[in-house]
Amino acid sequence: MHIKHKNTYSRLPGLALSLAVLFAMGAWTQAEAQLPPAHKSGDVEYVSGGIGHDESTAFKQAKHDYPLALTFAVHSDGSASSPYASDVQVVIRNDQDQDILNATTEGPYLLVRLKPGHYRISATYEGKTLSRDVDVGQNGTTDIKLMWKRPASGPD
Repeated sequence: MHIKHKNTYSRLPGLALSLAVLFAMGAWTQAEAQLPPAHKSGDVEYVSGGIGHDESTAFKQAKHDYPLALTFAVHSDGSASSPYASDVQVVIRNDQDQDILNATTEGPYLLVRLKPGHYRISATYEGKTLSRDVDVGQNGTTDIKLMWKRPASGPD
């Protein structure tokens, strides 16, 4: 008695082709990379996060959909890399010096839906505050990177 076995490897080329098509269409990355839920502060909608590869990718892809994109990092003297900063206290004031957003980030990225105008951003990390004046236009994204400098650590 001879039992004929199906060759399971004969289906691999079709599976590989299907995965390649899904990847090319972006369905694979969209399923993997999602933003965390958005928050509201008055009229301002914002989303914060970016911890982990998938979430970081989602923020990089979505930043062009927001008028303001902020990225927070720390640079140590003598270090080639700049690790990202989280738990940054961010205050955004309009040109009438009114607070329109006061939030603590949940990761190194903060995407904010703002009306066009002039704003003052103050970001505090580990007790040190960096400030920037920014103009948010009608179109496009104002992309700001804030980097704190940390002295190189000495020998232990």
